[in-house]
Amino acid sequence: MTTSLRRAGQLLAAAGLVLSFSLGGCSSSSTEQAAERLPVLGFKSTEPTSPSDTLPDPIPAFRLTNQDRQVITNQTFAGKVYVTDFFFATCPSICPKMQSELLRVYKAFKANPKVLFLSHTIDPAHDSIPVLRDYAERLGINDASRWHFATTGRDSVFALAKAYMTGAEVDATVPGGFAHSGTFALVDSQRRVRGVYDGMVAEQVDQLIKDIPVLLKEEAQAQPVAAK
Repeated sequence: MTTSLRRAGQLLAAAGLVLSFSLGGCSSSSTEQAAERLPVLGFKSTEPTSPSDTLPDPIPAFRLTNQDRQVITNQTFAGKVYVTDFFFATCPSICPKMQSELLRVYKAFKANPKVLFLSHTIDPAHDSIPVLRDYAERLGINDASRWHFATTGRDSVFALAKAYMTGAEVDATVPGGFAHSGTFALVDSQRRVRGVYDGMVAEQVDQLIKDIPVLLKEEAQAQPVAAK
């Protein structure tokens, strides 16, 4: 394990206890349904508003700018599921492998507008809008509405990394000057983390590709209930 990955693991451990909740019930039919649902993952840092308020906190509100200079917020992903990661354009270690794996996921769902992608730079001082646009284009991404390469202030992006169950920080002792992990997070339309995958491990990325249809099915089944 590299120093960078080791440091990112320490960041995640410092964030607190990870919570995981199944959405299923206790009957046999509910158990079968639960097997077809992904757990809700994350941290519970806010005070419960009721005895039933036990789920991890959703992803907090954010305001980012993508490679087309468009402002993106949580509302950008309303009614969608999305996959997110953290990178920086000059990363000499894990980022090329991560982004090639995420590109594989993108290509698997390129035809489905219900699936979006969000990559956050952790080096906003260097990764300007033109840099992000060039980075996206070199990956073959010409539609920013499907895969956003986004920037915001450093403190904000580090806080978001923690919310997505990964870690990032400035570290002059590692190549590139930033420590971060290769985590991909799968997020539902309610801003809840439903899966966390190591983007450096092909088998885990394969699992992400399998889990996205499971989440899409759950989202589709929930729509009639939400409409009532």
